[in-house]
Amino acid sequence: MTESIRRELYFPQSRERVWKAITDRAALAEWMYPNNFEPSVGHRFQFHVPPKPQIGFDGLVVECEVTECEPPHLLKFSWNAGEPIVDTHVSFRLEPFNEGTQVYFEHSGFDLSRPYADRAFEGAQYGWAKMLEKQLAALLARVS
Repeated sequence: MTESIRRELYFPQSRERVWKAITDRAALAEWMYPNNFEPSVGHRFQFHVPPKPQIGFDGLVVECEVTECEPPHLLKFSWNAGEPIVDTHVSFRLEPFNEGTQVYFEHSGFDLSRPYADRAFEGAQYGWAKMLEKQLAALLARVS
């Protein structure tokens, strides 16, 4: 059995503006991590998560591959950060809503039967909440 992280977020910006924030390499680096992303199905890329020595974290490289890309509506990519976060998948679905954009986010495929997977899942929940609700929102507010 696997677990997923799901978030529904509303941003007052247009769907095209939100799409750019989740598919532009420089924008992704601002609210997520440095990367070599390209919005093209089959493109393999990495996120470079920086170290945090104050908590004993050495940093890591997340290996990804774009699996679906339908501008400005749907983006899906694989997410492999090494044990215990392997074979997981991230998706963003953007829908126009009122004057802005409703974002349906999901990071799925966490196998909590793997050693230390529960801690990794908790860390991912915290990380995505921080990145989506604070950092992405701040970036969109600043560029609007």
